[in-house]
Amino acid sequence: MKKFKSFPIELAFWVVALVSLAFSDPNAHAFTLCPLANLGLEAWCPGCGLGRSISYLFHGSFTQSFQQHWFGLPALLIILYRIAQLLKKKKDYTDLTQIAN
Repeated sequence: MKKFKSFPIELAFWVVALVSLAFSDPNAHAFTLCPLANLGLEAWCPGCGLGRSISYLFHGSFTQSFQQHWFGLPALLIILYRIAQLLKKKKDYTDLTQIAN
């Protein structure tokens, strides 16, 4: 149980989210977690646009990324920075627990 307490859930969430966006097809309208899309509303959703924008970035389509949502590149950079922070925090925590033992 002690190992589970130190499991970085936020880190896993961001990594899985980015890997999913990297392997998804931004042109395909497949399964989505968007409540608006799941309700059948075809209106433009800023969250969906942001996800597609990041997916286009991973596929090298910078113009399409910007057309989907202007905040795609800054959002990706912020998420990558947060992942780096969480990895550093995890490393520091692991180092401290090894010293304590």
